[in-house]
Amino acid sequence: MEGKEIERARILDIPVDLVDYDSALDRFRVFMENPGCDMIVTPNSEIVVNATKDPALKDLIEHASLIIPDGIGLVKAAKIKHLPLQERVTGVDFLTRILGELEATGKSIFLLGSKPANEERASVADMAAAAMKERFPGLVVAGTNDGYFKAAEEAALVRKISESGADFLCVALGSPKQEKFIYEHKSEFTSVKAAIGVGGTLDVWAGTVKRAPEFWQNHGLEWLYRFLKEPVRFKRVLQLPVFMLKVMFTK
Repeated sequence: MEGKEIERARILDIPVDLVDYDSALDRFRVFMENPGCDMIVTPNSEIVVNATKDPALKDLIEHASLIIPDGIGLVKAAKIKHLPLQERVTGVDFLTRILGELEATGKSIFLLGSKPANEERASVADMAAAAMKERFPGLVVAGTNDGYFKAAEEAALVRKISESGADFLCVALGSPKQEKFIYEHKSEFTSVKAAIGVGGTLDVWAGTVKRAPEFWQNHGLEWLYRFLKEPVRFKRVLQLPVFMLKVMFTK
């Protein structure tokens, strides 16, 4: 099944698809009908800067089937470069749309990542799955696994994902670990049609991390909200001005 061609631009020589939520979801629908496992990556300005310094990360982004502009910095950079990118497509909001599509089509999801269970609560992945099921009652969750596994356990984890029969894989290990996990193993997944790296999105669904209020989201200030809540993110927050300076002074 072929979908509408998507224009792919480059920001700091890192590819980004010029999509909105509707065209990105149309592309996802194509993946669900195609053989093999298509990889979706969600770069923001921090990931783009990191990719300029990490050849392996850049290479896997180059080979991704869908590269959504997750971050206000990419939208502002597109305007500076006169690229037709109208809105950011955040990983957390795009995943919500995907969940609705999975529910409507009877496709299943596997959730991988974040913290394991402890004496006080279930694993974050299980909590996120429960919240997803509450919002999308018809959603099929094929399986879950926390993100605290060793390299020696990866082969068994890949088998677990394949044996679950999941159509879609959601990986929350943080960047670039999540992208590299998907890229390394995507040819081994027997049922997965598409996989996405979503950072802290499972924590948002589980309620262990609070997303910025709508005002901050609508004005592209989620990065500032997170910094005010977690000042230890100082070095990460600095990536945004570094990114913008690189964009302005790079041909």
